[in-house]
Amino acid sequence: MLRRAGLLLGISAVLSFALVAYLFGLDSSFFGRLVGATLVWFTLLSVTFLAVVPFVNWAADNWFGRTWAEAPTPQPKRRSRPAAPKPNRPASSRMSEQDATS
Repeated sequence: MLRRAGLLLGISAVLSFALVAYLFGLDSSFFGRLVGATLVWFTLLSVTFLAVVPFVNWAADNWFGRTWAEAPTPQPKRRSRPAAPKPNRPASSRMSEQDATS
């Protein structure tokens, strides 16, 4: 659990550094903004990965059951395409064939 929190904090710090440096540059109270942005990213990521994802897995398992999660996905029925009609040849090519035979 501690390893996962450290990973989330590291990712949060990198994202915060990139965001604050891009938006505000490196001078105007950079470290104060960096700490605030890191706290926001860390909160968002930790709530997502430590609460939302496990809850969705639990809910899908308990509300729909394991058979729902393990059921094979139905494949769409494939219909054969009708044969394409032969394209009409232009009149100019028909005329040249008639000229060639006569």
